[in-house]
Amino acid sequence: MGTVQRVGVLSTGMVKVRPEHIEATWKPMMLWMATSRRWTTPLPIQAFVIEHDDGLVLFDTGQDRASVTDPGYFPGGVVGAMYRRTAQADIPEDQTLTAGLERLGYATSDVTTVVISHLHQDHIGGLSEVPQARILIDPAEWATVHAKGAELSGIMARHIEAPGRRWEQVAYDGAGAGLTPFSQSFDLFGDGTMVLVRTPGHTPGSLSMVVRRDGWAPMALVGDLTYSCELLDAGAIPGAGEKDELRQSSDSVLALQRNLPGLAVLAAHDPRAGEHLARATAG
Repeated sequence: MGTVQRVGVLSTGMVKVRPEHIEATWKPMMLWMATSRRWTTPLPIQAFVIEHDDGLVLFDTGQDRASVTDPGYFPGGVVGAMYRRTAQADIPEDQTLTAGLERLGYATSDVTTVVISHLHQDHIGGLSEVPQARILIDPAEWATVHAKGAELSGIMARHIEAPGRRWEQVAYDGAGAGLTPFSQSFDLFGDGTMVLVRTPGHTPGSLSMVVRRDGWAPMALVGDLTYSCELLDAGAIPGAGEKDELRQSSDSVLALQRNLPGLAVLAAHDPRAGEHLARATAG
């Protein structure tokens, strides 16, 4: 039986988004995307690093610095204009995935597995820096890569299907690994320490990972299911995604929190994720 030795968080820059992005209003998504005039304060673009006896795991990989230096990174035309309208990123040279791993004492070659919460570019941007890793993705999320309107929904196949990448679709089993109310799960190492569950809504195949170790509070890495613990606790859901699914997945995480007392929810863009992580692992 393996053990989680360490959990860390790193940032690959900062991003401003529309306020409607992080908290839904009455406006349909396409309406606020086209008309919103305000920006949030800069939010971190974060990935999580989990050191397990059986390998070093990343949950998401942050955003590629090329997205702010290469004019051809995003699509052109109307689709590209929508990308520019919905997010403004700042990624300094020292805020790459490689640099973040080094600050935590790791090399990119140490990474054995990457779990992708969903396929938006600010979560898959560092994949080129860990070419040796196997990459786990929800089957419903993988099905969106070539779906109609994929680029408009934030899925850019050319940055996902690079040659040589070892994509694997998660094969959920019929048990929830004690993570009620989730009825299906995937135990990454077969020891209950890192378990994947489906949390669709932000995208059709969004997933989360529950991390457990004796002496620590349990943790749920939730990607973009929420943008802060406070918003989740208040019953707010993001404005980007399918509202009914976001509500159901959020309710499931809140129910899990009741069933796992002290569960720390760690979101990709929560400025306080590092604080929540520190408290959970304080022992």
